[in-house]
Amino acid sequence: MSTLLIDPIAFSIGSLRVHWYGIILGLGALAGLLLVIREGKRFGIPQEFFMDLLLLGVPSAIIGARIYYVAFKWEDYKDNFLDVFKIWNGGIAIYGALIGAIICAIIYVRYKGYKFWRIADMCAPALLLGQMIGRWGNFVNQEAYGGPVEASFLRDKLHLPDFIVNQMNVEGVFHHPTFLYESMWNFVGILLLLVLRRQKFLRMGELFIGYFIWYSIGRFFIEAVRTDSLAFQGPSGLESFINALWSPMTWMGFEQGYLDPAYGNIRISQLLPVIIVVAGIILIIVRRVTGRANERYLDPIVCTKPGVAPTPEAALNRKQQQVSKPKPAQTPSPNPSSVHDKSVLDSADKAGPDDSPQDENQRSKREAEDKKE
Repeated sequence: MSTLLIDPIAFSIGSLRVHWYGIILGLGALAGLLLVIREGKRFGIPQEFFMDLLLLGVPSAIIGARIYYVAFKWEDYKDNFLDVFKIWNGGIAIYGALIGAIICAIIYVRYKGYKFWRIADMCAPALLLGQMIGRWGNFVNQEAYGGPVEASFLRDKLHLPDFIVNQMNVEGVFHHPTFLYESMWNFVGILLLLVLRRQKFLRMGELFIGYFIWYSIGRFFIEAVRTDSLAFQGPSGLESFINALWSPMTWMGFEQGYLDPAYGNIRISQLLPVIIVVAGIILIIVRRVTGRANERYLDPIVCTKPGVAPTPEAALNRKQQQVSKPKPAQTPSPNPSSVHDKSVLDSADKAGPDDSPQDENQRSKREAEDKKE
């Protein structure tokens, strides 16, 4: 029984069908691009830099997302290798997309003469914005949802509007709108990062690391509600540890989505966030202690490529330093009332204190006549 309320096909051009999912992902990428371009203007970075980064980063992210997914689903693809390239049939993972995009960004940013950490910090809120919008593509496709739930839970406890509740009715069974949970978590994260990047204590790289920490915390709790998680067979002790960390969700009335025991007992997108959060905190501490994070987010961004003008912040910083330097004592100079008076005074200075400008002219004429003789 089909209960899909929204047609996933937005429109068709001949035999080409344009999906809402692709349109929504495109809007997310565009919104993120506009946000980072606006921030880049504060540091004098041209918008073409970020546009090229997006054009290179999107295909890299798609490739990384597909490789990540196929790697953990290899049993389904090893006998049908051509299916690996059929990405339109679904099968991508956000962490794989981030890995692909980061590898591309490191190469491109360094080629352009910038520090990767500085550019990554600027892109952090834009990444969350793109992910926040992109999750609504899952809503249209009725995918990436959570386990079964009563309609009253969605309407009465979560107070969701009917268009969301009805779309979460998948073949007669209502499900957790995990797309919405993650989208709202990302929205709060955007506000947090926008506030943090205006703080003087923020060091280079910490906003980007903070993005990973924030997203991973939310993904850890939301992932267990889903029913389509990538998983593997791991030790029971690790499984118990992860379940203990997730237990606060049960107090709020949430239950874990079904995971086939024959497929695995540990969700990859729960284990990886735990590792990322711990590693991120350690990395921030180590970079501060070792002095690798002395540069601050609000400091000027310098490009090492020759011929590139300094950023406005760099010019302003130098100007402020010049103003703060004590000026050497100077003798008072005359304030001529006109250009003519200034020229007369200059002539008088050259002639000497007892000579007038007319005497100086006459002396010059006599010296010229003496040379002729």
